[in-house]
Amino acid sequence: MNTANKPVFELLQGNRAVALGALYAGVNFYAGYPITPSSEIAEQMALRLPISGGKFVQMEDEIASMAAILGASLAGSKSLTATSGPGFSLMQENLGYGILAEIPTVIVNSQRFGPSTGIPTAPAQGDIMQARWGTHGPHPVVAFCPYSVKECFNLTVEAVNWSERLRQPVILLIDMIISHMRENVRLPAKGEIRVWERTRPTVPGTPPYAIVDDSLVPPMANMAPGFRQHFTGLIHDENGFPTTNAKMATACLGRLNQKINRCRDELVMVEEYACEDCEVAVVAYGSVARSALRAVRVAREQGLAAGLLRPITIWPFPDREINALAGKVKAIVIPEMNLGQLAYEVERAVAGQCQILPILQHSGELIGPRVILEGLKEVAAGA
Repeated sequence: MNTANKPVFELLQGNRAVALGALYAGVNFYAGYPITPSSEIAEQMALRLPISGGKFVQMEDEIASMAAILGASLAGSKSLTATSGPGFSLMQENLGYGILAEIPTVIVNSQRFGPSTGIPTAPAQGDIMQARWGTHGPHPVVAFCPYSVKECFNLTVEAVNWSERLRQPVILLIDMIISHMRENVRLPAKGEIRVWERTRPTVPGTPPYAIVDDSLVPPMANMAPGFRQHFTGLIHDENGFPTTNAKMATACLGRLNQKINRCRDELVMVEEYACEDCEVAVVAYGSVARSALRAVRVAREQGLAAGLLRPITIWPFPDREINALAGKVKAIVIPEMNLGQLAYEVERAVAGQCQILPILQHSGELIGPRVILEGLKEVAAGA
């Protein structure tokens, strides 16, 4: 991690950039279980956390890992774990607990080919819907998707910051290619990027879910003398005790979602390239967005007015931004390394305003620029 008063440049692997971003944001507790292709994150945290006074624990499995980072957060630490698809599946029950109990933490999921063990060393993007609906109930989700090593660093800082601001588990969805690629990255100087801390109560005895301002985020005390706190996976009142009262249940779940929804415009990030005058467009994220960017540039060189919209935030979904794009183009191409999870959401956001062409590939190989370019030409010719 850069602790100097000036930025430095390093050639970094994506997973190492995630670890450095976590340390920059103040993460001081890591619990996890090794799994391809995320293991380098655990390796870096095992190396660096003890040096800075933090704690690293290798757990017996991903269920225990998720429980450990929730417990560490309740005790006052900024915590993080990293996994891949099979491990992410095991974390879902405790992830739901973290959402309802409002425990800030970060889960990094480096996506790989599935289902089940699949192909551990092959890339995929099949966990979009699992990130949103993997645990049951009408719960809110925040998930970011880097497409470069630089964004691995920056979005890890964002993820930790938002988890602290919202008292909410936050997901970082990478794919195997981004995890393992290397790029030259500018690491910011200490203090260059704002690092958020959770709001803490100032009056002993404050209920653990007392709402004190319009952020709808309750102040969070450490488990320490002076603050009696009760945490549960059951629907609860402001004191943290279970309730079956219908009005309280509605208010509890409504607030969980509303605290995210009210920050929607600040949370949702997209990057647009050549969309000002485009007639056809691509919507892609992660490593596939890199192929899409090349395809759009070649299309422009060949006289086809193409553009790219890249979701950086995948949840909350950038439906308004995609809807606005759909209102001015003839067609949208959606390449993704799964069988249509992003395409379903794009189709919903487009709302019939233009044609869509999903390019779906689940083979363990990256979708290349040529395939996307052919899709752009196809929709341009048929529009």
